[in-house]
Amino acid sequence: MYYGLNKLIKNILPKQLFYRALLIVAIPVLVLQVVITIVFFDSLWIKTNKGMTKALVNEISTFIEAYKNEEYNKDNLENLFSIYLNLNIEFIETDKFDYTYDERWFSPVDRTLRRELKSKIGFGNFWFNTTNYKELIDIRIKFENGYFKFLIPKDRIRSSSARIFALWITLPGIIMVVISLLFLKNQTRPIVNLAKAAEKFGRGEDIDEYRPSGALEIRQAGYEFDKMRKRILRHLNQRSEMLSGISHDLRTPLTRMKLQTAFIKDPEISSKLDDDIKEMEKMLNEYLQFTSSNHSEKSEIFDLSEMLSELISKYENKNITQNITQKIYLNGRKNLLQRCFNNIIDNAIKYGQKINVELSKKGKNLFIVIEDDGPGIPPEEYNNVFKPFYKINKGRSETKSSVGLGLAIASDITRSHGGYIRLNKSSLNGLEVKIFLPA
Repeated sequence: MYYGLNKLIKNILPKQLFYRALLIVAIPVLVLQVVITIVFFDSLWIKTNKGMTKALVNEISTFIEAYKNEEYNKDNLENLFSIYLNLNIEFIETDKFDYTYDERWFSPVDRTLRRELKSKIGFGNFWFNTTNYKELIDIRIKFENGYFKFLIPKDRIRSSSARIFALWITLPGIIMVVISLLFLKNQTRPIVNLAKAAEKFGRGEDIDEYRPSGALEIRQAGYEFDKMRKRILRHLNQRSEMLSGISHDLRTPLTRMKLQTAFIKDPEISSKLDDDIKEMEKMLNEYLQFTSSNHSEKSEIFDLSEMLSELISKYENKNITQNITQKIYLNGRKNLLQRCFNNIIDNAIKYGQKINVELSKKGKNLFIVIEDDGPGIPPEEYNNVFKPFYKINKGRSETKSSVGLGLAIASDITRSHGGYIRLNKSSLNGLEVKIFLPA
């Protein structure tokens, strides 16, 4: 039960920090306003209105009694009550008197007026309406062969202080919430900037010089992030420089070995040595490809469908089918993504005879599916093949030379664009590589 309640609260609560903080500030203000309003409404407004209504009904009852006893001149009596008590009185002679009335069930004014009239006049001897006139109340009292019609200002039974009080309650609350909005915006902005910088850096993109701001704890976190970022960049640059130097040093002897194999008279030995040299060059290129981060490449908007079609067209005389029917544009690093797709298609061609490439878009997600009819990969190895230099002992790597970096490079590039790769058995009974990218 506790778990279910906790899950429900998590689903209801807003996901962003700004709106959660706003709830912390706004809810107490709203609760305080509601409590004060209820207390005021119950103890002040209702009681005040009840007293005013009771006084009005007493005046009406006094007028009826005086009119009935004929102690005063009737015309003078009406004028007296009209002038001094603000009662507009009219006697209507008729045999009919409809005492049914449309009382607003939600209105405490109507409810209080009904109770007081029932107490003083008696049920069935009165009728009233509080909505026919904008500023007046229509009250009718049965009397002998007709009824008295009283048109009374609404402020005789309703205190105007309620509106003023409501204004003084609501206005400061609104001002407090607005001030809180501005304050929370300034407080959450550094956290949002830090999160965006971390996300951008995690995707391998360049970020401007990050300047920590905000509260002390947030600035401290920002300083530590900036230090970490600079350490990582320094480490990557050192690694790239080191490998670049190693590559230069290794290419020189490899070139000499190529030249020397040309002088070997035995064709079989020369061919084997040449194959070994080519494989060493390939391995060297893949190592450098894996370590190159390409931070310098900027994101751009390009036609992903066109890029995939051009990439597939380069594989001549290969049994590759494609299902790319719509133009889909993507904001990303084109060369890196091309390398990613190229690695996967190369693997599919290396191990399969039939390859199928599909591109689709669903909502805010892009799906690129590359499948083949090769031997596939055992499901227990799906996670391992994304590790650098990892080689499985069966199936795909048994007969084909591989460094073990193709899928690792593809996965790294995909993650740097905010996506991921999933492996599965394909409809061609081989391997299915599904790439998910945010549109």
